[in-house]
Amino acid sequence: MPQDRRRFLQKLSSLTGAAFLTPTLLPAQSNLLAAQLRPFDHLSPEEAARDEGYWAQIQRAYTSSPNLINLNNAGVSPQTSDVQAKVQLYNQFSNEAPGYYMWRTLGRIRPVIKRKLARLGDCDPSELAIMRNATEALETIIMGMDLKPGDEILTTEQDYPSMLNTLEMRVRRSGIKLKKIPIPVPIEDNDEIVKHFAEAITPNTKAVLFCHIINMTGQVLPAKALCQLARERGIYSIVDGAHSFAHLDFSIRDLGCDFYATSLHKWLSAPFGTGMLWIKPELISEIWPLHGYPEGEHDKISKFEHLGTRPFPNELAISEAIDFHDLIGTPRKEARLRYLRNYWITKLKELPEFKLLSPSQKEFSCGIGTFQLENWDSVKLSSTLVNYHQIYVTAFAHEAVKGVRISPHIYTSLKDLDLFVAAVKRIAAESKKDE
Repeated sequence: MPQDRRRFLQKLSSLTGAAFLTPTLLPAQSNLLAAQLRPFDHLSPEEAARDEGYWAQIQRAYTSSPNLINLNNAGVSPQTSDVQAKVQLYNQFSNEAPGYYMWRTLGRIRPVIKRKLARLGDCDPSELAIMRNATEALETIIMGMDLKPGDEILTTEQDYPSMLNTLEMRVRRSGIKLKKIPIPVPIEDNDEIVKHFAEAITPNTKAVLFCHIINMTGQVLPAKALCQLARERGIYSIVDGAHSFAHLDFSIRDLGCDFYATSLHKWLSAPFGTGMLWIKPELISEIWPLHGYPEGEHDKISKFEHLGTRPFPNELAISEAIDFHDLIGTPRKEARLRYLRNYWITKLKELPEFKLLSPSQKEFSCGIGTFQLENWDSVKLSSTLVNYHQIYVTAFAHEAVKGVRISPHIYTSLKDLDLFVAAVKRIAAESKKDE
């Protein structure tokens, strides 16, 4: 048995419940990274964003493929090698005696993870439920609200497809109404955005669902103002934070929302199939879970976590992802993601065929950018990039967004972005030859 695994199992066997704090078992690689980043402590987020020496240290923590440039991190992000290793160790430990070790040892450590998530989101652990993704968390709210025929839910035409499907199913099942409003692409006027929502609210509107960051374009919506609007109109505010958590520097509590949901396997680089649901404490009793629960948990967040046997190794390794995130800090991470976005956009803007579908101003943008290339179908352009240039991106053929989304992560190098830029320029040049 390898020494690191033997020590890990000995540590586990000597600890139970909350006494077992995973930070005490941080792999040597993370400790080494912390030491390597210390000389950069004096840098502001903006200065650190431009320091390639700083990010070179962080890039080594990932195991990204040398044969494929992944610019679709908004879909799902890779985990650091430390997180991967801890998932494997937890899984090996669980397999020694699954029922005992998963439920009696690992399962009793989940409160530690919730405390760390609550600190990162600036809320209380008693308000958080660990889920498998943002879709499951949002479906819990959409399907769990007490609604009657004729009640209305307001969202946008650019909302996430899974959520639109869930809303449409609620329409068929319960006879509620769904109203979808258009959002200009792009838009850089918060008052105008709020106006679109305000004008669409009717006496029958019971909830408004919107993306903190629209997944197709990276458009940042004024979440705090929209939540205030909902509060003033006496309706629920549901924030889809799949792309904002561990990406933007904000506080869930400060948003003033009623419900917030996110996926942790995106910008936090947590294990696949991990997510989080936050509910305003006084509203917990008003929402029905997707699964059964004991009557005594009617007003407790735990009623949303009765999933049955679940992947404890994945959930517990969220802790390592948070530890890694903390080494960088949200302000630096946000600044770097914006820097990478602006880097490739600046180089492609010189192309006459290039059209940016994402906002330019900082207040309305993030690390995600979407563009069109004149005379190129977005799906065809995406296929060309991956099949001929080994660059993986995402294409949208939405009525309002026909373009290619680029979403680098903190492990993405400028060299990779240079290769992407060169590929797009080559495609544009070859298209001119064919005309």
